[in-house]
Order: sequence, then structure tokens, then C-alpha cells
Amino acid sequence: MLIGFVSDDRYVAIPEVSLLFENSRTYHAARSLADGSVRVDLEQGTWKVTLNRPGYGARVVDVEIRDDHEPVHFRLLDDCLLGYAWPKYAKSGERSEFRVHSPEQYHLSLWRYGWEKELVRSIGWFDEHGPRATVQITPDGDYSQTGVEWNKFGYTSPHHKQYQTAPEKSGLYFFHAKGESGAFFSFPWVVAPAEPTEPIAVLASDITWNAYNSFGGRSNYIHPDKLPPTPTVNSRLELKRYTDPDHHNYDTQDYAPLSFDRPEPINSIPEVTRVNDPIVGRTGCHLAAAEWRLLGWMEREGFGYDYYAESQLHFGGLDLSRYKVLVISTHPEYWSQQMYETVKNWVHNQGGRLVYLGGNGLNCDVEFLDEKTCIYRNEDDSVLSEPGTKFESRFHLRHESESNLLGVVYDPRGIMTAAPYEVRDDSHWVFEGTNLQNGDQFGHESLHERIPGGASGHETDKISASSPPGTKLLAQGLNADGGGADMSIYETASGGATFAAGSITWPSSILVDDAVSKITSNVLRRFLK
Repeated sequence: MLIGFVSDDRYVAIPEVSLLFENSRTYHAARSLADGSVRVDLEQGTWKVTLNRPGYGARVVDVEIRDDHEPVHFRLLDDCLLGYAWPKYAKSGERSEFRVHSPEQYHLSLWRYGWEKELVRSIGWFDEHGPRATVQITPDGDYSQTGVEWNKFGYTSPHHKQYQTAPEKSGLYFFHAKGESGAFFSFPWVVAPAEPTEPIAVLASDITWNAYNSFGGRSNYIHPDKLPPTPTVNSRLELKRYTDPDHHNYDTQDYAPLSFDRPEPINSIPEVTRVNDPIVGRTGCHLAAAEWRLLGWMEREGFGYDYYAESQLHFGGLDLSRYKVLVISTHPEYWSQQMYETVKNWVHNQGGRLVYLGGNGLNCDVEFLDEKTCIYRNEDDSVLSEPGTKFESRFHLRHESESNLLGVVYDPRGIMTAAPYEVRDDSHWVFEGTNLQNGDQFGHESLHERIPGGASGHETDKISASSPPGTKLLAQGLNADGGGADMSIYETASGGATFAAGSITWPSSILVDDAVSKITSNVLRRFLK
């Protein structure tokens, strides 16, 4: 009979796992098969199951077997170095717990990432008297919904839980974990000020980070609605993303939640990387590693800032009335309606100034179930491709087009391309000191290695029918097929304004392209007046 399946943290089938089923009367031994399935004839009742395979953490779990039982999804965690802070953001003086998984003793330190990587403190070496006691346990089933709950099982003593107090200085911090073998893993910690200290607030796109995090086997891009009934053996042969030419990723109204309570391998930055190094890999170019480049540039240019997680904006931890400027960057794709309306009211009615230095922003509504769980409300977005549709984005399907706030909205023609911009309105003050004239190009240089080619790229936005009256086109990307970003600006009657770069690759150019740097500097200085 089919008892269940064994899979890893990516929901990939694990064969040749040794399983021992025991009750008070007897025992049975079994091994998982090539598809991860476990098949053994068991009588009904409660069984103690021990799972073991070299290279993975062993587990002991009780399962209830009945004639109509659903297959059990046993989950194993491989021997590697991982970690995350919980909560993943804190205000200065508050505490977060560091949760680390390691098959060997490791050293932990805390660093602040700005223009320089600054060592804040050495936290120490960590090991345990019990063998492999620093190896964590993941729950069975779909823990992309519930979270991994590390430091819960086997951590009954309060002395075994480890916390760090958030430093006084706001910013992007990373814990560095390094095993005695040399294995390395870093994980971010957003530290907000206890009270505002600067006129500029910058948001970390933690909701987008979570959307792209597939730890547990699901993200908003792989199995966004729910896990399939069986784990993956070969992605290219099984997932509709690769096998169905007509596959549509968002084709339902019902999406299972995704938990923030998971490590984020997509945000680990190599130990030797410096802020002006090229951004390596597939994910770093639009997540924390790219956002760090903007923070480094701000410090290089002398712009002080307070740093917050997007989630803090949603839950009321950011009082916009105490700031002149709000900066969002790189890929802030997912916002709640509450966040959107808060910022829109601040810009349109309270004189707030929004600087949007990213692409494909605010494109989809998010519903928070609690502080650790949200649902990405993608809807069935096939309507967006219907001829003559009035809808401009997934966010528009549930609320209104984000172009009402940003001045621009995502346009799919620019996806996976990159190019420089061409000046369209050289009389505007954003170009002061650049010597650029209409028809001139800028934004050739970029640290974005995944899609090199310029500051207009990866994903780009355009002015739309929903853009506020008076939205001005300042420059336009030269991407193929009309996919270039619209760099734009508009002002409100209250004295507010929004500047939009409209491109994910803008922050990847800001440290190495003089014109991109100067334009951004002009915007911030003018908005601070």
C-alpha cells in the first residue's frame, strides 16, 4: 500500500531513504522508491516512523494509518548551512532570534551592508554536546504555508534559543554563518529606527523576497496555488511550466498562503562580494543583493536614510508623516491595498514625495493573514491579455492600476531585455549637470550580470491611461520591440510628487553609470527641499 512520499526542501523526490515503521507489536522496514514513494503493507493504527539517509537529517515521527488515509509527505533537510532571523525585521533595540541549520559547528557574526560591509559584532561559535544537535527539522507536508518553525522542536530549554538585539543604526544587516569546513551562508535582517532619524525612508522589498522564495517547494512562481500530490522527479519533464506551451501561471482564484517563516537562499550574498562588484546569479539581481547597491550608493553620495521592511508599512510600523521622501527600489512587485492607499494618500493629499527606482512594482495585491503569512492574490490574470481589456495589472483586477500612484505600470514587452535610455525632455531639472540633450543616451553601464545591457531592463514599466494628469515622459529605454522603460515624473496639488525610473536594472547601474547616479541625486535633492 502507498504510505506516502519522501522529498527535500524543494519538494524533489528522495529515493533510497531507509524507513522503519514500529508499533507495540511489530516492525516493518522499507525504502523510498525512485519517485520518492514509500510502499509497505501496514495494519491500521499509529506507527512510529524513523527516516534516515546519509546526507540528510534523520527524523522520527508518528503517523496514523487508516484505510482512507491521505499519503504522508515526509520531508527531509539535507546537510547544508542555512539560516534566517525571526522576525526578519526589527526596530533598533528590539530582538530577533537567529535560526541556523548546520551539520557542523559554525561561527556567526553580524554585519551592516552599506557602502562598506561593516562588522558589527562577532556573535560566537555554536555547537552542541549532542551529536548533530545543530541540525534543524522541517515539518512534514506543505510547510511553505505554515513555516519551518526552526528552534521549536528540541529547543525546550530557553537557554538554547539565541537572540540578537537590533543595533542603534538603521540599515540592511546580514548574519554571516560560516562552518568549520568553510561552508558559508548569509541572511538578511532589516533594522528600522526606534524613532525617525532621517528625512528619507527606504523600503526593503521583503514581500517580493517571500514571493520568490521556493524553500519548501512552493513560491509564487512554482506551484503558486498549491503543491501537487507527488514530489518532482524531473522538472523539465513534469512541470507544466516546461511541458505545456500554453501554460498560464496564474489561472485560478484560489491560492494557498506562503509563509515568511522560511530561510531565503535566494538572498544569500557571497562572503567576498563588495558593493560595486557585479551581481552574480539569477535572483540577486532583483532582490536583496541589488537593493544593497542602492543603499551603498546613497551612503557614497551622502544621503542619510531610515530603512524599513515593506511589512512594517503594512502593519503600521512606518509613520510616513515624519518623512519627506519614500524610496522603493528594484522589484517591489507585491503590496497590500492598505499599503497602496496609505502611500497614495501621502503623495496625493499630504505632499509626500515618492521615488520609485524599480520595475514591475505594486503589480499584485497581497492579503496578510497574520504577521508571518500572506496570500498573493494573483487572480486569473489571463484577462490581462484579452484584446481591449481595461485592466492593466493583477493589482488592477482587485483594486485600481498602480499607475495612479507610480505614474507607470508594468509592460511585458521589456521582459528579459536591457538597454540604455534616450533623453526625451532635456529641459527638465532631473537632467541638470548631466550635459545630456534630447536624443542622447545614458545608462549603458550596469552590474546586472543576468541581463546585461543597460539601466532600462529585466522588467520595465510604461505610462498608461491610468497615469495621473500631467505625467511627464523624461526618457525612454531603447529596448527592442518598444519594451523600453518610461522614466517619468508627476506632481500633485498638495506639493507631492512621484519620480519613476520604471526599470528593475536601474539600481544595478546607479554605482557605475554617472548619468544614472546624477539623475537620482537630482531627484532626491529636489524632493528633500
